[in-house]
Formats: sequence, structure tokens, C-alpha cells
Amino acid sequence: MTTGPLDGVRVIDLSTVVMGPYAAQILGDLGADVIKIESPADTVRVGQYRTTPGMTALNLNVNRNKRSVALNLKDETERAQALKLIDTADVLITNMRPGALSRLGLNYADVAERNPRLVYAHAQGFRSDSPQAGNAAYDETVQASSGLVDVADRALGQPVYLPTIIGDKVSSLTIAYSVLAALVHRDKTGEGQQIEIPMTDTLLAFNLVEHLAGHTYEPAEGPTGFALSMTKGHAAVRTKDGLACVIPYNPKNFRDFFAAAGRPDLAGDPRVNGEAIDRADNEWLTGRIAECAPALTTEEWAEVCAKHSIPMAPVLELDKAHEDPYVRDGHLLDTVEHPSEGTIRTVGIPVKFSATPGSIRRLAPLAGQDTAEVLAEL
Repeated sequence: MTTGPLDGVRVIDLSTVVMGPYAAQILGDLGADVIKIESPADTVRVGQYRTTPGMTALNLNVNRNKRSVALNLKDETERAQALKLIDTADVLITNMRPGALSRLGLNYADVAERNPRLVYAHAQGFRSDSPQAGNAAYDETVQASSGLVDVADRALGQPVYLPTIIGDKVSSLTIAYSVLAALVHRDKTGEGQQIEIPMTDTLLAFNLVEHLAGHTYEPAEGPTGFALSMTKGHAAVRTKDGLACVIPYNPKNFRDFFAAAGRPDLAGDPRVNGEAIDRADNEWLTGRIAECAPALTTEEWAEVCAKHSIPMAPVLELDKAHEDPYVRDGHLLDTVEHPSEGTIRTVGIPVKFSATPGSIRRLAPLAGQDTAEVLAEL
């Protein structure tokens, strides 16, 4: 029985914090043998922890399904051991800066000479051929340099950062699919290759799918910014007893919504009785949704919206997510027993394979706990 579709693939995780480690964890969840070469000072191990120093919540969420090997890459002997490990690998993922990789003899040219079949994924803040190539990059700087902060400023009136490390996590997903594509190429041709994943380029491309808008055309037919997302007040609404996302999309949706709220005056308004919604009316309609939502409870709105095919979802409170039937039945927050941390909740694998399901085989290790085991295999 295989451990997943990537059973037999070995990945060296030579990365820190979230972007690289999360990508490597995804590959591990899908069956790859992931060996993490631990940095002596990975910031993901710094912060609040429950029992053991270094075993932070973030570490537990990005380093499962890995074996941890503690090697000081500045030490000649230990760097030689790291290179021997890389010789056995199919994939290497790193987000070290190019200068540091070159000084350590770990850039693509160095390792490809030893292992030409290697897929070498290098993630960094900016393209290697740009003036910003050596700049430090964090999620907030990438949200700024990719235009995401501009979108927030125009839509919300404040240049806020999204309250999630979206740049890191979108880049993680991009690393994962890029590695898989390169493995397909390698299996066809025998050739490894280098993949460069710049965070700024990745998040900019992600943002522009809908936000390029009028600038898709040359000359521009209108401004950038997806009209609905940029609408003032475009937000979840307060019902009689909570919060919900209620998004009528077509005239009938709006009429049914207003009728259920006891507002026949709005249901009869010409703006919701044409063939389509005029997006110039978005702001007015958004205001009316918020005005009407307190008429019913969240559960009552769920029944109304299901009956009339109006897109709707209660707002999930993360503190109560483990009690939610959908989350529970999907095994998205099951409890498990960690060898050092005791009972913890672990984020489930969201993708379902009918023939080769992924699995959680190892919980996040202590720093360097597998060093002896892995080096003995060499």
C-alpha cells in the first residue's frame, strides 16, 4: 500500500519560516519522504509554545510528515553530509538568499553537477535578475509590492495588510505545483531543472486575475480593480443573532432576499427588476443587504437562501471551528497525540484522492530529532 501519490519521491527541505516549509509539507502529505535540514535559528520555532521549546503552533502546522536533521552548513564536515543527502534527493526546496547559497556551494550549478536529475526550487522575494534580488522580503512587503495593499486602500479606505500571510501561502502552493510539473518533465526526459518562484511576481499574478480589469485592454477601458470586490461596504452582514455572508447575484436573488426581509418596497425597486444588475448600483445594493439582514437569524437566512438559491454562508468563528459539523465531518481539525506535545489539533489534508490518498504519518519533529537515523542511511 502506498503512502500517497508521491510515494518514493525524496524532498530536501532547506527552507525556513512558512513559504518553503509549507510547500514541502504539502509534498510530504502526498507521500514524499521529506528531510528537513534544520537551521540553527529558524524563526518558525520561536514564539509561544505549549510544552516544549521550539514546538510552536506554527511549527506544528508546517513541519509534519518530515524528518528533521540538524546540520550546521557553515561547518565543512556537516555541509558535506548535507550534500550527500541532496545527492539522494529528487527535489530540493530552499528560500535562502542567492549569496548565501553561493557561499555555501549550494546554488543550482553546484548541486546539479552532482545530481543532474534534481528538481531545484528556489523561492525568494524578487526575481534573481532584478535590482531587488538581494532584498529581504516578508509577507507584508510582498503584499505592498504586489499591489494588494493598493487594492485594500482603494476598497477599504485604509492601506491595511490582509490578516493572513497570503504571500507566503500562495507562494507555497506555487512551489508545490511547479515541483510536480518539473517531476513530470524529469520522468519524461531524465533532466532536472531549476525553478525560481519570486513571491512578488507570484502574488502580483494572483491579484491581477480579476483586478487587472479595465487595464486588460490597451488602451485601458477603465481602472484596475474588480468591481464587486472594490464595492464600498462589501462585507459580511449582521443578522439578528450573528454574522453571515449573503451575496445575491442576479435580480431574482435580490427580489427574493428583500421579500424575505419584509421589504416589498425594495423587492419592487426598478434596480432589481431588470434583466441584470447594473454594477453601478453595487454600493446601494450592498447597503440594502446590510440594512435588511437583521430581520432574520442566521439559521433563518440559511433556509431562505437555500430555498431561493441565493449564495450564503454563516461566518465561521475560528475559535469554534472544531465544533462545526462540516469541519468535523471532513476531519479538518482532528485531535492527535503528539509524542512531545500531548493532545494537539492538526489541520487535515483538504484534497481527496480515490486511489492514492495522502496521509499524516509523522507529526512535526523536534529540531534535529532524526539526524542519526537519516545520516545512518547514507
